[in-house]
Amino acid sequence: MSNFRTAECVSPKHPDKICDQISDAILDAYLAKDPDVRGGVDVAGGHGVVFVTGEITSNTEKIDVTEIVKRLAGDVKIIENIAEQSREIAQGVDIGGAGDQGIMVGYATNETPEMMPLEYVLARRLCQHIYEKYPYDGKTQITTDEGKIVSIVASFQKTPKAELLEMVKAWLPSEKLAVYDEVDFHINPAGDWNVGGFEADAGLTGRKLVVDNYGPRIPIGGGAFSGKDPSKVDRSAAYMARKIAVDYLKKHNAEDVHVYLAYAIGHDQPLEATVNIDGNKLVVEGYDLSPNGIIKFLDLKKPVYEKTARWGHFGDSEFNWE
Repeated sequence: MSNFRTAECVSPKHPDKICDQISDAILDAYLAKDPDVRGGVDVAGGHGVVFVTGEITSNTEKIDVTEIVKRLAGDVKIIENIAEQSREIAQGVDIGGAGDQGIMVGYATNETPEMMPLEYVLARRLCQHIYEKYPYDGKTQITTDEGKIVSIVASFQKTPKAELLEMVKAWLPSEKLAVYDEVDFHINPAGDWNVGGFEADAGLTGRKLVVDNYGPRIPIGGGAFSGKDPSKVDRSAAYMARKIAVDYLKKHNAEDVHVYLAYAIGHDQPLEATVNIDGNKLVVEGYDLSPNGIIKFLDLKKPVYEKTARWGHFGDSEFNWE
């Protein structure tokens, strides 16, 4: 019986990931000066133009958005339209409530040391492996069947097909996994390409949500992370849900843990806090799940977010929620 599972990864030079990084770099720049900043920064870019919009409320002086954009996107025209956070939203956050409503999903599995789905981890490792030599726009995709690699897709800018195929084949043994007798390779399947990133396509903050989370096997709540300060639970509570999932996985020596947290804007306690441990559903206990409690527990008021926007928000031991 077949059990196919597929996941993809994109490099930091993918247009959507450039936008995510700009959003989080702007947030980090404010957090470095004002830990209590309220921010929701969105970026759209492509074909020589970057549009930065959203809200920033801070007690510090305005940071240099242009410098950040040019560092990450190169020589582009910049349109900036950042306002302060709505007072009607702020009034609920000021009393410790959630910055928005939403459903957050956390997950952990014993399939990999990263406690992430195998197909996701493999796609990311391969993308990182190629990116070390070819730091350009690119994508990878891996399909597994019962833990065996079935097919590999790799498309990278400025990377000759023959050399890319050789890199992929050389990488395979390093994973020490069983593979199909004949792995189905699709290497630059549309042909070699030299124009990528913002030159070739447009990008948008929050458009790679499944890559940011756990891959397509695991459902997500739907909220984007990048550019949002931790008062917004679609970021902070998603991190907390992951932390809880990791804790329960270890505590129960489980195979598979899902955590679900749901909030209402302006309310400080979750409307749902449930955990599914290998099919057994329980109520989450033993954690302060208020926004302020999460922020304090995970130390989320530090400028650590640009890194999360590069290779995904989970499965990196440097992050406190891991």
